[in-house]
Amino acid sequence: MQPELISMENRMKQIVCYLMLLCACMQLQAQTYDELITSALDAAKKDSLRKSETLFKQALKMDPANMRNALLFTNLGTVQRRLGKIDDAIDSYTLSLNITPYSVVTLLNRASLYLEKNLFDRAYVDYCNVIDIDKTNKEALLFRAYIYMQRRDYKGARIDYNTLLQEEPGNNTARLGRAILNQKELRYRESLEDFNRLVSDNPKDVSYLKARATLAVEMNTPDLALLDLEEAAKLVPDDAEIYVMCGEIYLSQKKKREAYVAFEKAIELGVPRPELQDKLKASK
Repeated sequence: MQPELISMENRMKQIVCYLMLLCACMQLQAQTYDELITSALDAAKKDSLRKSETLFKQALKMDPANMRNALLFTNLGTVQRRLGKIDDAIDSYTLSLNITPYSVVTLLNRASLYLEKNLFDRAYVDYCNVIDIDKTNKEALLFRAYIYMQRRDYKGARIDYNTLLQEEPGNNTARLGRAILNQKELRYRESLEDFNRLVSDNPKDVSYLKARATLAVEMNTPDLALLDLEEAAKLVPDDAEIYVMCGEIYLSQKKKREAYVAFEKAIELGVPRPELQDKLKASK
């Protein structure tokens, strides 16, 4: 065989060996990427959160162009959230959304963290994007309505509450939100109707009784408020707030003795005495 042919054959063998080695390395890398993800998920399930965070980061560095990294960034953000690393979690969710900007789950996750940080405008944008994708998304409608309430944009809040209640008429959170909205807009009759239905459908839920009592005070019907609070006290006798509310109503009615007894009961149940000192003095 001629030397030129031998040299060419050797070069071809070298190229084939190189390609085989490259292919093997790529396969090994893919396996390692998947293994890291599996290990990271397992660690998260076992509450080994710092280990899980490290493994997710290793996988992301190993194959930064992989489209599956959108899900990895979301998982990493959730782990960081559980670790209390809120800013890091927001960054991870943002990186995920840079890859898949229409992920409802990731948008909701980031929006909830913005709310935790009182970044209402940023949360609002995320919730709007979710509703653009899914017009009846329960979580987005509820929290966007809440943001509208904070902005005193009662028209916007009403639209979102009504949209949700059309889809889910028994949604207690939306019903409560609309009741409070009606109360804020001084639409007392409608607010009372909402609270009446909530109390009727949830007779053992003290929060609705206390909310209706607050409305009754605003409507200048304190005796009705006291009836609700008395019923609430039967259900949860160790709720100190109930007795504070009763004391305030008794004071407004100039029933000082009853007010004093109610405030003392609240202190007995855990309210610091200094917080009620002025009310106690007014009750004597």
